[in-house]
Amino acid sequence: MENSETKTFFQTTTAKMIMVGLLSLALLIPLFFVQDLIQERSQRKKEMVNEVAELWGKDIVFYGPILKVPYTFVENYNITDVKTGAVSIQKKSTTKFAYFFPNELNNKSKVRKNENLKRGIFNHVVFTADMQFNGYFAAPNFTKLGISEENIQWDKASIVLKTTNLKSIKSELKMQVNQEKLVFEPQNSDKSKYSILATTPFDYNALLVNNKLAFNFDITYNGSNSIDFVPVGKVTTVSIDSDWKSPSFDGSFAANDTSKVINDKGFHVDWKILDINRTFTQQYDDVIPNLDDYLFGVKLIETVDEYQQNERVSKYGFLVIGLTFLIFFLIQSISKINIHIFQYSMIGIALIMFYTLLISITEHSSFSLAYAIAGTSVVAMITLYSISILKNRKFPLFIGAALSVLYTFIFVIIQMEDYALLVGSIGLFLILGAVMYFSRKIDWSKS
Repeated sequence: MENSETKTFFQTTTAKMIMVGLLSLALLIPLFFVQDLIQERSQRKKEMVNEVAELWGKDIVFYGPILKVPYTFVENYNITDVKTGAVSIQKKSTTKFAYFFPNELNNKSKVRKNENLKRGIFNHVVFTADMQFNGYFAAPNFTKLGISEENIQWDKASIVLKTTNLKSIKSELKMQVNQEKLVFEPQNSDKSKYSILATTPFDYNALLVNNKLAFNFDITYNGSNSIDFVPVGKVTTVSIDSDWKSPSFDGSFAANDTSKVINDKGFHVDWKILDINRTFTQQYDDVIPNLDDYLFGVKLIETVDEYQQNERVSKYGFLVIGLTFLIFFLIQSISKINIHIFQYSMIGIALIMFYTLLISITEHSSFSLAYAIAGTSVVAMITLYSISILKNRKFPLFIGAALSVLYTFIFVIIQMEDYALLVGSIGLFLILGAVMYFSRKIDWSKS
């Protein structure tokens, strides 16, 4: 009783609780530095990915083919003679262009990922796409555009393609149009994201077979991240096969669910889009419209980025520190073994080291392996340190087991998408119950 009365405030359990709490808050500072490091490394990866994409090839967007037919536009001007006041009509002729989309457009693409292209320690979402197109143009409807037959320059028709990533095209681009083979040449850009390719002019009527202009051509791209199409065909079908395991189908039109396949070998997906599914016509006067709102296609994504996983783990840092200190504090209170605040500090720093180990090892291996190595190292270090603090093996083994369960619990949570909040809440509830159970016999009134 006398010993109890001579205790100073700093020797009481309450004072120790306050100091451990303040230490926990102080350890948030290096934890924030770790989170900044993760963001910095993540930003560095984005910069390297963009650099590689610039060299290899960016996102692919394909718009076409489009039949381009020039016509003579005659405009009347009223000319007034300043001396006599007589009014005469003068005609001025200029050449304009009408644009027509195909009645049928079919595409089959094979997309092969490239895992050999690395810049430093970073992998990139890059691929090579072999694309085959075929279809046909029906007779152009100039009537809807209000253009007279006699003004049409049929002998100067051409076919236009609009696409991104012109520099990443890796095949000679020729189009078979019925019995004729046409070569595409680059044109002046319209200052949009698209580059323009056009065939040399040809006589439309001379190439017609059964009143159709059938076409087929192949094109090979180097690209990254995504492939998108504009459904310019009155009937547009697209089929993509790839060895990529984690696609994301996006855009204005849903893929065919009955034929869609995604497995460990890759994916297969189909689209079929009719003209009644979108709100634009098959013919345009003077300009090719911007139809980016109707894009559809596939993104080749990384399901979980390693830096996102590291960031999610770091958000549980305060929970790990708090629960670990709580375990030591309860052991101290139950066993009456004194643990100095310096020893708490060493344990806290070891817990912070887990995150720096995790991110550095992850950059050179898989996240799961890095997590196992970092977690095992930190648990082993704290367990061995606890033996020297607690002077026995029973409590350190319990601490090692508790930390192992805690790190395993966090690993399971971050692997989940839909059930992470539910599992996390249940886990924290069980942890709280365990703390209440083990602390129920402690007489806090004597502290």
